[in-house]
Amino acid sequence: MNIIDQIEKEQMKTDIPSFRSGDTVKVHVRIKEAEKERIQVFEGVVIKKKKGACRASFTVRKISYGVGVERIFPLHSPTIDKIEVVQRGKVRQSRIYYLRGLKGKAARIKERQVVRT
Repeated sequence: MNIIDQIEKEQMKTDIPSFRSGDTVKVHVRIKEAEKERIQVFEGVVIKKKKGACRASFTVRKISYGVGVERIFPLHSPTIDKIEVVQRGKVRQSRIYYLRGLKGKAARIKERQVVRT
C-alpha cells in the first residue's frame, strides 16, 4: 500500500450521511474569528458531488437575499462539523447546473420518496 494512500485513509471521516445531487442539506462549518471558534450553518441544495477518496467534495447552492450563493466543501475537511440531510430531492442528472438559470417556483425540486425495506 502506498504511504500517501495510508495517510489519506487515516484522515477520512466515517460519520458522513449518504446524500446525492438534489438533496437539501445543512452543513455545519467551524468558523474561526480571532481567538473564538463558532459553528455556522449553510443550508442549500447539493448541485454537484465530486468523488475521490480523501479529495471528495460537494457544492451547495442557496439563494441569499435574491442572490445565488454557491460554496464548495471538501467532504473530509476538519472544518466541517456535521452534515444533516433535510430533504431528499428527485433529479435526473448528477450535476444540476441548470438551477443557476431558474428563479422562484421554477427552481423547486420534487421530494424523493425513500423506500426502506
